[in-house]
Formats: sequence, structure tokens, C-alpha cells
Amino acid sequence: MKTKFGFTLMTIDEFEPWLADLQVSRTILTVQEHHTYSPSYSQFKGNNHFELQQGMKNYHVAHNGWSDIAQQFTTFPDGTIMTGRSMESTPACILGQNAHAVCIENLGNFDMGGDAMTPAQRDIIIRMTARLCVRFGLPVNDTNVVYHHWFNLATGKRNNGTENNKSCPGTNFFGGNKVANALANFLPLVAAVGHAPAPLQAPTPAPPASNLLKYACVTASTLNIRTAPNATAAKAGAPVLLGAILRVYQEGNGWYKISNSQSQWVAAQYTIPVKRAKVKASTLNARSGPGTTYPKIGTLSQGQEVFIEKEENNWCQIAMDGKWVSKDFLTFV
Repeated sequence: MKTKFGFTLMTIDEFEPWLADLQVSRTILTVQEHHTYSPSYSQFKGNNHFELQQGMKNYHVAHNGWSDIAQQFTTFPDGTIMTGRSMESTPACILGQNAHAVCIENLGNFDMGGDAMTPAQRDIIIRMTARLCVRFGLPVNDTNVVYHHWFNLATGKRNNGTENNKSCPGTNFFGGNKVANALANFLPLVAAVGHAPAPLQAPTPAPPASNLLKYACVTASTLNIRTAPNATAAKAGAPVLLGAILRVYQEGNGWYKISNSQSQWVAAQYTIPVKRAKVKASTLNARSGPGTTYPKIGTLSQGQEVFIEKEENNWCQIAMDGKWVSKDFLTFV
């Protein structure tokens, strides 16, 4: 591994144990696939990984006004991976779809007529996507692994590429950027690697939901994690951020234990309880208040998962989002 500018460059063989050991308090439900388009292969010199990553961060911060580089990871043509934004932070990659997501930017222009993806990068994209899915207990399907192309640029509504969409991750990304292309050419490869025998066996999946007491949403701008349920205990890793959904395995004396395997605690007073639910309608309207008389401010797709903080008159408010949806079209997990 090499570190520079706050980023870490690693091989897939280094990434796998690194990910297995990484403590992530934020609940992850989606892996996003993107391509950078620019920089493309012509800018990659084989030894300028850090400079390209820093350039993307500078653009995202100075031009887009974001707090950090948009993505959690970047893959390179030589089959290496570089870290980006903290895994405890929501990415800035797909409008309205970033909550509970991990963003992968694959360096290159993978539109037809653009860069021909190297075998090394192809392999790393498959393997790291598989490892992320297994690490966070995600089924390998077109709900949990998504392409940017499937979402409307202006609204964030999922339309599977029918109106006002970027080509990202490229019209030639594993044979195309449509849902059918992903189902035929990419997701089966990811699923196969995720279930490979040793030594490619992925790390232990996230504990099953039966081990959970509940979910909680962070309401403080930052919330420290402690090694014991008191404010004087040592800090345990990076703090969790506003809006993060935490898994609660134990509670007592105003504290929540948020790891099933380690002693990691947060003060419950800086969270609100939420319920996990899945959309069962093909398309579900989101409104500004609890009823059909309120303006429509968005839509959710079938299979999309949300966390509910409040219920009123058979309507549910999505945590930290200001959107309300009808309870009739949700299945609570």
C-alpha cells in the first residue's frame, strides 16, 4: 500500500483484508458504478494515480462546491484501487440516491469508441464490487448494484436510462449501460466471485437482521463512537455523521452498542429510532407532507430501501429527507 494526499493506493489482494478489517458504522445498501470519462486512459501514465485523484478532488471541491472528492473508491487501468471519501460519509454521485451508498469511480471513458478497458481493471471492478456486496450483506442484483445511467440527472428518479440521463458508467461498460446489460454481463460475474472458494473467499457478511435490536439515525453533525458506554471512554475510530443509519445491538443507560463484534458505543440522545422498509410498488410518489394533497417532490422505485422516522395517518416520513410516502406501498423489514 502507498499513501499520499490522504489517499491510499492498493492492489485487490491488499484491498480484501483491508475491507474485512474496516469498521463502518454507516448502514450500506447500494454500490454505485461510474466512470470518470475525464480523466481517461490518455491522462493515466502508470505512475500518476495520486495526482489524478487529487485533481478530481480539487475539481469536486472548487468547481462543484462539495466538501470532498465525490467517490469512496477509484479503480485504475493497471488494476489498482485508491480510497477517496470516507466510508462514513455519503458520496456525492447520484442525485437523490446517495444515502446508504458506496460510490466506485472507474477511471476511463467507457462509452463506445472510448477507452478499451484493460483486463486488469475489468478484474478489479468485478472483484471489489463482489467484496463490497459480501462485506455489507447485499444481494447481487440491479437494486443493490446500480449504474448512474439509470437515474434522471435533474430529479434522481430511476427511469433506467429513458430520459435525461448520463451515459455513465459508459455505453460499452461490460457490454452496455442498460439494466439488461448489467443483468447479463456484469452482475453474474460479481455474484460468481462473491461465492468463490478459498483463497478468494470474501470476508464474513454483515450479521443477519435477527441480531439487531433496531436502527437509529444520527441527528448530530458528528457523533463520537466510544469503546464503552460513557462519555469519558476512549474514542473508537472515526465519528459517524449526520443522517447515518446505525445498527443497534444493545442499549443501556442512554447508550447504544453499534457493533455486533466490538465494543463500540454512541450516546442515544443524538439519534432517533427509525424503521427499515422496502418499496413494493413499481413507482412510489414521495410528497412534501402526509397525504395526497401535498405536492409530489420525488419518486421511489420498486425494491428501493428507506428508513422511516415518523408515521402519521398511514403515511411515513423518510429519515432526514423531508419526504413522505404512503405506508400501503411499503414492506417493513
